[in-house]
Amino acid sequence: MTSTLPVPPLTDAPTLHRRVLRLMGNRFEISVVTTSDSAWAEARIDAAVAEISRIERLLTTFDEGSETARINARAGIGPVVVSAEVYALIERSLRLSALTQGAFDITYGGIDKRLWNFDSQLTALPDAQTARQLVRLINYRNVRLNPTDSSVFLTETGMRLGFGGIGKGYAAERAKAIMQQQGVDNGVVNAAGDLTAWGQQPNGQPWTIGIADPTPATSHTATRAFSHLRISNLAVATSGNYEKFVVIGGKRYAHTIDPRTGYPISGLKSVTILAPNAELADALATPVMVMGARVGLHLIDQLPHIGCVIVDEHDRLFTSKNLNLI
Repeated sequence: MTSTLPVPPLTDAPTLHRRVLRLMGNRFEISVVTTSDSAWAEARIDAAVAEISRIERLLTTFDEGSETARINARAGIGPVVVSAEVYALIERSLRLSALTQGAFDITYGGIDKRLWNFDSQLTALPDAQTARQLVRLINYRNVRLNPTDSSVFLTETGMRLGFGGIGKGYAAERAKAIMQQQGVDNGVVNAAGDLTAWGQQPNGQPWTIGIADPTPATSHTATRAFSHLRISNLAVATSGNYEKFVVIGGKRYAHTIDPRTGYPISGLKSVTILAPNAELADALATPVMVMGARVGLHLIDQLPHIGCVIVDEHDRLFTSKNLNLI
């Protein structure tokens, strides 16, 4: 027996339908371009929202019943059997940790965030001994995966997984996949700057994505773009220190912590990654910030189909070999 999907009502021309909402603790913007009516588009956006919410329930550390929370609760005690989806995400994360020599590490969750509030009360960096204590439990090599039963074991008591460096990109990519399965040929999912775009704008042109200017703006000035990229079937993610940072001893420190040292990074204002999917773009942006311009670009230039734009603390612009700005 075969079945057919109902043909959606058509309008005269492609129309952009957009919804902005808060998911996973961040601002998400979901856009659909279609010749169908608004009800058809809104139903597809509903499906994307449901998928993002499902992933949030899997990865959150704020719900004791989530798979992530259960793994963390059993750290140093024993393995936890997880879904194939979470197991595969952790497996990919560990490969990225090896690729970046630990600059990307999902075991960063053990850092005490109270020491890194990055507000006016943070006037000095912690001493070296405190920093060493902070990073003692951050080590992706101490995550044990068992493919036989899809279990995950954090070998040290106090270790904690956190998917802040990859979760939004993964959710954006899954939302895209759900909408494509339901007939959305043109759209954008923007997960707080981790963005995946496919198809075209209503005018038939590729999507134009602005790269935020990392130079501090006044409180009355909206974030502006210093350059633009035309993309289709591509993802973009940006990590930057222009929104959350402190200045100590005349030096700017970003809210991003180097998992290898426990100290905030310095030297770069922003890193923008272009990649085939949002998960990979999200996961590479922060480690390039940690690595710095020279080492980070060296890594990106060795990866096929990956591009990078870096702005350092002196407002110098660096790009990977395969990237052209407009």
